[in-house]
Amino acid sequence: MKAKVKKNLISGFALILLLTSCKNDNEILNTLADYNHSMEDKGYHFGDRLKLPDEVKDYSETVSISFGDKETSDMIIDPKFFEYGENKVTFTLKTKGGETLNQDATINVFSKSPEQNIIYKVVAEYPHDPNDFLEGFLLEGNTVYESDGLKNSSQLIKYTLGTTKPIIAEKQPGHIFSEGCAIAGDRIYQLTYQNKIGFIYDKNTLKKLSEFPLPNEIGEGWGLTFDGKNLIATDGSNTLYFLDVNNPSKVVRKLAVGGYKDIYTQLNELEYHDGFIYANIWHQPFILKINPRTGETVGKFNFTKITEENTKDDKEHVLNGIAFKGENMLVTGKNWPKIYEVAIQ
Repeated sequence: MKAKVKKNLISGFALILLLTSCKNDNEILNTLADYNHSMEDKGYHFGDRLKLPDEVKDYSETVSISFGDKETSDMIIDPKFFEYGENKVTFTLKTKGGETLNQDATINVFSKSPEQNIIYKVVAEYPHDPNDFLEGFLLEGNTVYESDGLKNSSQLIKYTLGTTKPIIAEKQPGHIFSEGCAIAGDRIYQLTYQNKIGFIYDKNTLKKLSEFPLPNEIGEGWGLTFDGKNLIATDGSNTLYFLDVNNPSKVVRKLAVGGYKDIYTQLNELEYHDGFIYANIWHQPFILKINPRTGETVGKFNFTKITEENTKDDKEHVLNGIAFKGENMLVTGKNWPKIYEVAIQ
């Protein structure tokens, strides 16, 4: 009888210790979660240190952060592990009691310097066919190359700036939804939205030369430009994908774009000019100026006024066209009746 009582007492103490340990583990994880949530809006910058709560540090032998196939125990926001925007990570705590605790978290990384507000002035207007659901927009000399989207309406066209009648029009099959386009040499490359393929055309005749599968890393085709070496694509995230121009199915580099207070997802139409990448944001009246080496957004155009003029009848008629005419920028959008030439101040 005494042995049974003693055994029950030992079991009871063990249960109490287990419950106490579980309670402490949960409290520590809750403390860590509260800290991470409190930092999501504020975010971090490269070089910052994660200042974990004392309760978490005192309870743990070690704390590490994993990024899928990478892991670090250094609590510094290091570009070797982190990138601009959302970083989905897992904290692993080895407790002094011998337990291993895991918790998923989001760590947001922003750029250190505010984007410059770029001042401009509208200096000219040109007609644009309001029937065209514009996706890609280029200018060479006085010739506009334009990729238009939507199923049963997708096409690649070229026309003279100041007119709307195509010199040449290459229609796509009805199931194709075309997206951004870029010129590289004597060829035009064109993405598709969800068809998972891209097309290559002769620039002069617009005759299709070949097609290629989109890289697996790219979920959807959105914008496209060429920096003189690589094609650069967007897929609706804050990531720029640098593609091998000789094999556009191959991603040679990925670059996350960062803002001072914003995570710029839904990057869309692209234009490379004079060492910078310009990108619009889907459903927003802004165009970003991006450093292609770092991904930092260094400047921002606010086109609210002209966007509102062209979206008042349909919110899908968004800003979506960027090209350069010398040092001036050309801006237009989906089904817009005008192309605006702006001088950058």
